[in-house]
Amino acid sequence: MKITESTILAATNGDRHALERIILSVQDMIYNIALKMLWHPEDAQDATQEILLKVITNLSSFESKSTFNTWVYRLSINTLINFKNRIQQQKISFEAYAIQLHQGFADDIHYTSNESERKLLIIEAKVGCSNAMLQCLNADSRLVYILGEILEFNSTEASFILDIPPSNFRKKLSRARIKMNSFLQANCGIINPKNTCRCHKKVDDAIQKKRINPQQLLFAKTNETEQLINSIHSIQTHITLYQSNPEYQAPETILHDIKNLVTKYDPI
Repeated sequence: MKITESTILAATNGDRHALERIILSVQDMIYNIALKMLWHPEDAQDATQEILLKVITNLSSFESKSTFNTWVYRLSINTLINFKNRIQQQKISFEAYAIQLHQGFADDIHYTSNESERKLLIIEAKVGCSNAMLQCLNADSRLVYILGEILEFNSTEASFILDIPPSNFRKKLSRARIKMNSFLQANCGIINPKNTCRCHKKVDDAIQKKRINPQQLLFAKTNETEQLINSIHSIQTHITLYQSNPEYQAPETILHDIKNLVTKYDPI
């Protein structure tokens, strides 16, 4: 849903229906970048709520110097940097994560023989692992990598979002790309068939160590399983590894709370 300047103007003038259309148009993209940045869905949900509030309260400051979505991404990034600093999360390095990946292999998934459940567990392992790899990058590099590689913003757009010169963004992206690609080439069996690590081989160990809860999956979605399983076999680069991950809809609780946000909206 493309948001027009007339819709933004109507919202800033107090049209709550226009404001609701704006919020509905950006909530999913906000949630997805928050999920990539923060890893855990609950943290991403909290951050999404906070960002939506900022979109509402700062809407009158949008000046069409960029596209509306780019402006929303800029608000999101600024919020996520501070949000990341507020939450307590275990930090992990590429070196430590490599050790973790090379432990607990199993030839097959022994937790269940149900084929549908097995596929869901493989997706949970794949998405959870690839998102965890992002956490090995420091916050600055992670933002650059998400914008440049996964979301494919060009240096002009990304530099506006991050408020840095385009040349600086390109240098940061090059460094982040090298770190991620080197790690994947050395450890990930999807990217490099010579590596031992495969998503299905890590499922049982992840369940045993409570990194995967089969009764409460964080990332796997039933209606997307077949397509995602097929996509695993066609992944050849670090970019497609991340772009093959599903796009998520913002949780229903956010949809419910939008009504409250809009009801309380009082344009300045």
